[in-house]
Amino acid sequence: MDNVSQITMLTLSGLNGTANYRFILFGLTVLCYCVILLVNMTIIVAVIVDKSLHEPMYIFLCNLCINGLYGTAGFYPKFLIDLLSPIQVISHAGCLLQGFVLHSSACADFSLLALMAYDRYVAICRPLMYHSVMTKQRICVLVFVAWLLPVFLMFLSTVTSTSRLCGSNIPKIYCVNWVVNALTCSDTIAKNIIPYFNYTFYLGHAGFVVWTYIYMMKTCLKSKETMARFMQTCIPHVLSVTVFTVTVLLELLYMRFGSKDLSQHAQNFIAIEFLLFPPIFNPLIYGFKLAQIRKNIRLYSLQNCNDH
Repeated sequence: MDNVSQITMLTLSGLNGTANYRFILFGLTVLCYCVILLVNMTIIVAVIVDKSLHEPMYIFLCNLCINGLYGTAGFYPKFLIDLLSPIQVISHAGCLLQGFVLHSSACADFSLLALMAYDRYVAICRPLMYHSVMTKQRICVLVFVAWLLPVFLMFLSTVTSTSRLCGSNIPKIYCVNWVVNALTCSDTIAKNIIPYFNYTFYLGHAGFVVWTYIYMMKTCLKSKETMARFMQTCIPHVLSVTVFTVTVLLELLYMRFGSKDLSQHAQNFIAIEFLLFPPIFNPLIYGFKLAQIRKNIRLYSLQNCNDH
């Protein structure tokens, strides 16, 4: 038992078999991470600098982009180091930290997307009540809860993974609480209940978003004006929710029920999807679709060109 308690380093074996083209992967990963940083920072700066964008929808969007940077920061720097290292190892504490960041970021995405759906619901279905419902104080509270709740729930989930380990191999390119839990020697009720509660809770968020948009579409069919508003402001959100939900569900379903016969490269692609597509597509979808953001980005670009 003393030997078991001494396991402090874990091996990430997801990159096995990629030695021949790790430098290509490194270059592509650097490119993707730079794009993620650029597009998200562009939206964040545009919303912060322009006071006309200090409205609920844009504030929620700004937080969504900040969360995208937070989540990807928990993966890409470590992954880039691993691509250049002969062995891919991580400390138990570092593994728990990475799992906490990735999980809390994914849950915060669901919370923020649910807030954005609620904002659109009030704007379209209860327009006369919008300004009395979406006050600055309420927005601050909603954003605070959207960040605090995932952090708290994922902290509880991470605590259940701190038991001593009976194994050290993680067959992935990053740490996941579910896999770390499988390596622990003890099997507690909390270790099983807390993750299932979290999954059910955030699937409820997804259900709320679906119900909200079904209700809004029924409402918008009654008026061409409201339908035009729905198409302009809600389509980007529908696309964001779809991309994020599909990529997260693919990873969760494969991790729980997927065949181990699938190639390691395919497993890695499934695992990285939610850290690649949503952080890039969300800012691009909103930047191109929402006229006010698009207009401000063009204006700042022209100002910078004139200054130079």
